[in-house]
Amino acid sequence: MRFHLPATGRGSGSGSGAIAAGMLLGAALDAVVGDPRRAHPVAAYGRAVGAVERRMHRDARGAGVVFTAVCVGAPVLGGVALQRASRGRPVARTVLTAAATWAVLGGTTLRREAAAMGASLERGDLTAARARLPHLAGRDPSVLDAAGLARATVESVAENTSDAVVAPLVWGALGGVPGLLGYRAVNTLDAMVGHRSPRHRRFGWASARLDDVANLVPARVTAVLTVAAAPIVGGSRRESWRIWRRDGRAHPSPNSGHCEASAAGAMGVRLGGRNVYAGRTEDRPGLGDGPPPSVADVARGARLSAAVAVGALVLTAGHVAARPMRRRLYAAARDRLAARSGGAVPSRRGGTGGAR
Repeated sequence: MRFHLPATGRGSGSGSGAIAAGMLLGAALDAVVGDPRRAHPVAAYGRAVGAVERRMHRDARGAGVVFTAVCVGAPVLGGVALQRASRGRPVARTVLTAAATWAVLGGTTLRREAAAMGASLERGDLTAARARLPHLAGRDPSVLDAAGLARATVESVAENTSDAVVAPLVWGALGGVPGLLGYRAVNTLDAMVGHRSPRHRRFGWASARLDDVANLVPARVTAVLTVAAAPIVGGSRRESWRIWRRDGRAHPSPNSGHCEASAAGAMGVRLGGRNVYAGRTEDRPGLGDGPPPSVADVARGARLSAAVAVGALVLTAGHVAARPMRRRLYAAARDRLAARSGGAVPSRRGGTGGAR
């Protein structure tokens, strides 16, 4: 998706600085408080989407395309309106961006769920661990032993580090508040209707494909950051890179395999295998060369996720904050080129810019 957003702050240092500050503040808020148990904005959005789905559902791709456009377009347009309203008001834009960033991030809650799963497994309490798995993955927990629950947790944390942290930050850096809200809307729709159930096989096609497209770049950014963070969990950057490049495309998802393969290489474990969901079984290719994850690897996976989250925040907020400098450098280079050539030089907005 590309948004034409005149009010993202691209033309002013204060606008870019406010967005960067808001992203940092929102991420800090997520780190401190995580997701509320009640009245979460994304949960409210999910309830609204459920009501729209019940009214619009038809067993046809076309109906799903309209549904997806409505449910993604509404928060994006709302974000555009709010961001326009904050033009020239850096404090308001910072607060707005912080609220949106906090609402769409889920890294802290993801790691807390992993920690709770690890604690249950360390106690040998399989009943509690199986009851907690639906918070992390959609697999049937009744058929999983401790090793299976550990693998499911490590895989879910690796994949959802992109969905819950890296991807919203990337889209926030590209599109400001509309990018943040739009990505979370796309990802929520995929979780609700993007699966291959009889009801949603055709209707949810557009939501699933849009989610694939929205995550193409963030998943690969996640893999790069995972490679960089490998030493934090005692791993090798070279091995993480090797496993990512070798196994990243083996996964049935165009994006998840990159996150999971790089994590497998960083942690020295082997992911993939048989997954049992409600009514179906999938045999997925192995990712990595090590042993299957143990209970101790659950905590390692959470530490790796935290390191990737910090790297993503630095990368994306830094990209936004540096935008005015990049524009000044481009303008200076363009003017120098124009002075040397004595002619017109294309400007970034189209048209030409002559020598000054």
